[in-house]
This record gives sequence, structure tokens and C-alpha cells, in this order.
Amino acid sequence: MKITIQNYIQTCMLCQQFNINRKKPVGLLHPIEPPKGPRQLIGMDYSGPFPTTLEINKYVLAITDHFTKWVIAIPLPYQTALTTAEVLYEHYICIYGVPHTILSDQGPYFNNQLITAFTQILGCHHRKSTPYHPQTNGAIERFNSTFERQMAKLTDQCVNNWDMHLKSVVFAYNTGQHPTIKFSPYELQFGRQPKLPPEKSPTSYEFSKPNDSFKFLQQTLKIYQQQAYRNMKKNQQYYKQKFDANRQEIYYNVGDLVLKRFSTFPSKLAALYSRPMIVIEQQHPTYFIQDQNDQQRYHVHVSLLHPRKV
Repeated sequence: MKITIQNYIQTCMLCQQFNINRKKPVGLLHPIEPPKGPRQLIGMDYSGPFPTTLEINKYVLAITDHFTKWVIAIPLPYQTALTTAEVLYEHYICIYGVPHTILSDQGPYFNNQLITAFTQILGCHHRKSTPYHPQTNGAIERFNSTFERQMAKLTDQCVNNWDMHLKSVVFAYNTGQHPTIKFSPYELQFGRQPKLPPEKSPTSYEFSKPNDSFKFLQQTLKIYQQQAYRNMKKNQQYYKQKFDANRQEIYYNVGDLVLKRFSTFPSKLAALYSRPMIVIEQQHPTYFIQDQNDQQRYHVHVSLLHPRKV
């Protein structure tokens, strides 16, 4: 009788849609393989809207190198495909060169024909993260959460001058030690310690041959990059072990019925999960599912899925 009652409760459709699951979301951590050097993988993302400034800026487009963690952030009045392409070309490509891969979310300002054609002309790959799974582009998401709080402390009471402090906040971020690589982004970018404003000017300067300086820079950068790569791998292993603890890995097959967790809820009494949908394609840990009523397709991470129990 106990088994019969348990099966009856578990297969209740209303219970599956409305009950809170107290367990950790399913799915183990699958970290992205860290690049072996700078300008191989960059991430970009918009943040905002912020209060409109005197320069009519409301958004910030941030671009970070996944190896050096070097960040550039540009205040902008709009977040459009054209603005994205212009900033990427003028503020990154023309200064640092063409990266091998660009990682972004699936916002309309990144996922469009203009950006697709633009990256094809440049000869770089454009990878897009799974919807509602910001961990894929965690490097830029971490910066966004950091610089927003720092700017909030520096703005005036009218909060309309945040863009004046943006460069200072980015400079502080780039010259501080990053917890993942154990170096500052500045060191991996230029191969030396930054000279900060409070420091006194040297009383003497020793000139060396250009060739000697170039070889020294090459050797220094190589040492920094090798150590930074080891630190990244070690950090990934640590967080994977911590993330995977007491967490299940569930695989779905094509044809399985699943429920998709909603990302937003219109009210406190709304359902937490959708009606049953069918898996039509698997690329674990992401899946393509389809609503059998309106035939709409969704691309979701396994952590947002729940098996339909019948």
C-alpha cells in the first residue's frame, strides 16, 4: 500500500508542476577547457539599463579575455547589433587583433545576421551560451557583478554620472590580483607589474637594447602564462569537486517526456514547471525540447529539466 501511495503522489501532474524540489539541481559541472594563451577566447555581455547619464549612456558592453581576465568596458546609449559590431571592431579588434572564439549569450544584439556575418568576415567562431544558464560565460558575469557594486559606491546622489567612474573601476579590476589565475590581468597582458598612481617615480632609468627587452618580455610572459594556466586548471578542479558534491547527473533520450522549470513567475501561486514536453534532440548537458501543443522549441540546460513521472 505504501508503494502504491508513493507512486500515486509522484505521478500527480499538479504536484510535479507546483511542488518545490529541495534537492540540488541535477547536472554536474562541465567547465570550459581554459585557453592556452591570450586572445583565444573572449566573452562579451551587456549590463544595464542604468540611470541615464549626461552623455545619454544607459548600458555597458564588457569584453573580457578568458585567459588573462583583461577587461574593457564601454558605456553606450543603446544595445543593438550595430553598436555591438562597432564596439567589438573599434575597441577590441583594432587594438588586440582578432580572437579565435567569441562567447556571448543569446540576446538579440548578439544572435542576429549582422553579428553572424561580421564574425565570419573576421574569421572567428561565435559560440552562444545556453539560455538561462549564465555559468557558461561565467568570467564576464563575474565582472559585471563586481563593477556594478563598485560604481554604485562612487556615483553621486543623482546616480547620473556612473560613466565617469567606469574607467577607474575597470583599471582597479585589471590591476588587482584575480583569484583564479593568482596574477593581475595587467601582468598577463603586459608582462610586468603595473605602476600605480601613489608610487614615486624612479630616480634613475637603465636603458637596454630593444632586442634584450623583447626577449625578456617573451620569457616573462611565458612564465606568467604557464603558471596562470596551471592555476586555472587547479581552480576548475576544485570548484567542480565542490559543485558536484551530492548532485546527480541525469541523461535524457530523444522521446522522453520532461517538465521545464520556468525562469520567471507571474505570481506566488504560479506553477514552477511547464506542462510535459518531449525531448527532440540531445547534446548533453543541453537539450532541445518541444511543446506538443504549440510545437514551440526550447534549448535548455539539464538543470532546468525534471523527468515526467507517469
